[in-house]
Amino acid sequence: MTSSLRFAIVLNPFDLGVKGGDYAPELARELLGRGHAVRGYGAPAGVIPRSGEEGEAALVGLKGFAPDAIVAYDALSPAAFAGARAARQLSVPLLLVESGFDGPGRWHERALRWMGEKLWGAYVRHTAGRVVALDPLARDQALEEGFDAEQIVVLAAGVDLMRFRPGLTSSLVSGHRIRGRILLYCGRIGPHRGLQVLVDAFARTIGQSHDWSLVLAGEGSSHERKVLRAHADRLGVGAHVHLLARPRPEELPGLMGSATALAVPAVDDSVRGQQIPRAMASALPVLASDRPRLSFLVQDGETGLLVKAADLGAWSDALTRLATSPEARKRWGRRAREEAEQRFDWARVAQRYEELVREVAEAKAVHRASRPHEPVTHDLG
Repeated sequence: MTSSLRFAIVLNPFDLGVKGGDYAPELARELLGRGHAVRGYGAPAGVIPRSGEEGEAALVGLKGFAPDAIVAYDALSPAAFAGARAARQLSVPLLLVESGFDGPGRWHERALRWMGEKLWGAYVRHTAGRVVALDPLARDQALEEGFDAEQIVVLAAGVDLMRFRPGLTSSLVSGHRIRGRILLYCGRIGPHRGLQVLVDAFARTIGQSHDWSLVLAGEGSSHERKVLRAHADRLGVGAHVHLLARPRPEELPGLMGSATALAVPAVDDSVRGQQIPRAMASALPVLASDRPRLSFLVQDGETGLLVKAADLGAWSDALTRLATSPEARKRWGRRAREEAEQRFDWARVAQRYEELVREVAEAKAVHRASRPHEPVTHDLG
């Protein structure tokens, strides 16, 4: 591990900079565990875990904290501008985290992006040392925003390997009288999720057996849930389809551990696949649509299967293969856990941040050494 560093994490107050889920809090927690000091800015107290240092650093703001590196969210957001100003003033590396839009992006996100480009886009691009893109679409967005390809590092969000692990059980399964092997979907119940195709494929294949249950766990409108329930009943598999409420955080690891496989049948790129690394850490094979964000996480034929989005025939074939290949399921599950350990462990993600800070700092030092007579500027634009 590198020597102890001081990280300032600057969040976008409009969305707390955590569109990718618990990314910022989990990153802060891991950095703290590795011996670094951490402060969060732009979020309510308690959102970002922080080091318990004595003194007044937290009261006098970011300058008083005197960070060695600044991590800011959403490359053209107010958070990125605030981080860039502080990085210039303190002459420290700036790392930007780009999560990318959900699909085409909501109108206010695009409005803020347009405003950010006009007001401070060039300033932020000139200041940033690296852009950490959470998936390939986030990388594409950073390129569209004008960042150089050499600045961008694609680094998936991490997972807590101790919290999500094989062998856990869940009281939700017995409480809802769920029987047999479980094909789990965990996420929003609503449009663009591909749930009707999933239910159709289930009814055509493994739903005909008493050995499998389809569990759909997540939040959604009562109308969407009723429509899905009625659809399953019409297909004759209602007894094997269970709609659960969104699991509480403490319930999710056990539910994953009780499942046989995870299904992510998204029809477009609005689904980020946040549950995929958690399922893989739980040694679950994953069946996911072949959308860019999901195929970035799942290795076809290695950790599960990539299935043509919204294609009933393809999903039916995938479920049949899953059910009739127990040895393949075991192999995919083992490989999924290995992949989670190699790619998604928060310790590895935090280590990469340490390396990026060192790389940017060394590059700045080389640049200054090559131009010894250039005065240091603290221009805030």
